[in-house]
Amino acid sequence: MELDKIENILEKYFQGETTIAEENELKEYFSSPNVAQHLEQYKPMFGYFSQVKQQKTTQEIPLQSKKQNVAWLSIAASVVVLLGIGTFYFVSQKTTVPAVAQSELGTYDDPEEALAATQKALALLSNNVNVGIGSVQYIKEYEQSKNKIFKQ
Repeated sequence: MELDKIENILEKYFQGETTIAEENELKEYFSSPNVAQHLEQYKPMFGYFSQVKQQKTTQEIPLQSKKQNVAWLSIAASVVVLLGIGTFYFVSQKTTVPAVAQSELGTYDDPEEALAATQKALALLSNNVNVGIGSVQYIKEYEQSKNKIFKQ
């Protein structure tokens, strides 16, 4: 009778359906010397659980202080910010054009040369405006077609 009960509890144990009391009963049974021959294979498993439960560790686990990590993190962040400011300052100094060159921009001594440069600039502007006007013609054509199809 007891053997059938142990086998049923063992089957429930492997299905994960046992209670704590039933598991304690299994541990008691497998720690006793009179275990059935066909259940001997499970004896080391339950013996291991009771052996590990009694085992205590004496090794101390060192705790790391988070203050050191925070200090290094703040130092690293400061270095990154300083490098960013330095790089921005260096690049902005390199790309600025001297004031003398800006005041001389677009000035010509020869009036004919100035007229030629102005005509060239206006021709480029005119070409770009003509391209834009051509695009507007397509949009007007699309609007007319849309209005024919969808009478409002």
